[in-house]
Amino acid sequence: MADLANCPNCGKLYVKNPMRDVCDDCYKKEEAAFDRVFAFLRKRENRAATVETIVAKNDVTKELVYKWVRKGRLLVANFPNLAYPCDRCGALIQKGKLCDHCAKGIQDDLSRFEQEKRRKEEQRKNTYYFKNF
Repeated sequence: MADLANCPNCGKLYVKNPMRDVCDDCYKKEEAAFDRVFAFLRKRENRAATVETIVAKNDVTKELVYKWVRKGRLLVANFPNLAYPCDRCGALIQKGKLCDHCAKGIQDDLSRFEQEKRRKEEQRKNTYYFKNF
């Protein structure tokens, strides 16, 4: 059975689709906006445009541009000044979900957790328990 959801943009009820996260009407508007932005970026003088420039000159939201970069519709290799925020701290990144700083912080936390776990396990192994009769 198909899943129903409310469109995050307009609130209209629609059938969820793995390829789209909005209703058909909003999808058509997003596609028209994407065509405008892509035509803008294809011009040689606009290839180095930042997200703020794209938003100002094409009447689109930052979130929409971030969505296109995340999904790979606007390739960072072709447009080097495009980026989107890290899911944890908000720093601008060009790939993945986390910036290098946040990823390293999580790895450090995990390694500390594993060390603590091993230390407690060793401590448990070296402890003798006596049962009172």
